Amino acid sequence: MKVRTRRGAVGIGTLIVFIAMVLVAAVAAAVLINTSGFLQQKASSTGRETTQQVASGIQVERVVGKANGLPTTQYIQQLAIYVTPNAGSSGIDLSNTKIILKNESTEAILKYDPTHAAFTSTVVSDIFNVSLAAWASLAGNTTREFGIIVLQDADGSLTSEHPTLNKGDLAVLTLLVGDLGSDNGVFGAGIGPGEKISGEVVPEFGAPGVIEFVTPSTYTESVMDLQ
Repeated sequence: MKVRTRRGAVGIGTLIVFIAMVLVAAVAAAVLINTSGFLQQKASSTGRETTQQVASGIQVERVVGKANGLPTTQYIQQLAIYVTPNAGSSGIDLSNTKIILKNESTEAILKYDPTHAAFTSTVVSDIFNVSLAAWASLAGNTTREFGIIVLQDADGSLTSEHPTLNKGDLAVLTLLVGDLGSDNGVFGAGIGPGEKISGEVVPEFGAPGVIEFVTPSTYTESVMDLQ
């Protein structure tokens, strides 16, 4: 029986082609691995930022105003905004938070500055007491700022250089919106009767707290719930 044998053509050309194919496959694999690793890290970072942005935010619990000198003066001069973090929110640094407030003719942007707008962390019987640091430090300032009164802060995060609003914390942001004798307020003399006010408490990240109310048609009480 005759056995036929076939010999493959093996030479230097075939070897070069084989090595070239191996090199191309290695380069392609390296590119794919690097690209997938970069995309994975980018997606993870974007996911964390998106979760933080969506889950975090500040909530305006209520807004209270005070008109001083009734019945002669029909203007609200002091505004107290009660804020707390949204459920599941990360810590909110109030030193990087802005308050936007506007009426029909004026829009003001207020910031927190610890050198001027100090906070009050003791229990207070009168939230609008102008001798409190959160109010007294605002009087006479040419820049628009807000103060902080700490009402609830178990971990002391609100009494640091960067006051941070954490889960369970409750604070009052104090604004001088009218003239108390030593400061021309955000809205000049103040907020008059039947005036519409809108705005936001805007944190560094996350959803802002909404401010929107219309003042009573006449002021019969000094302290009034507005929102």
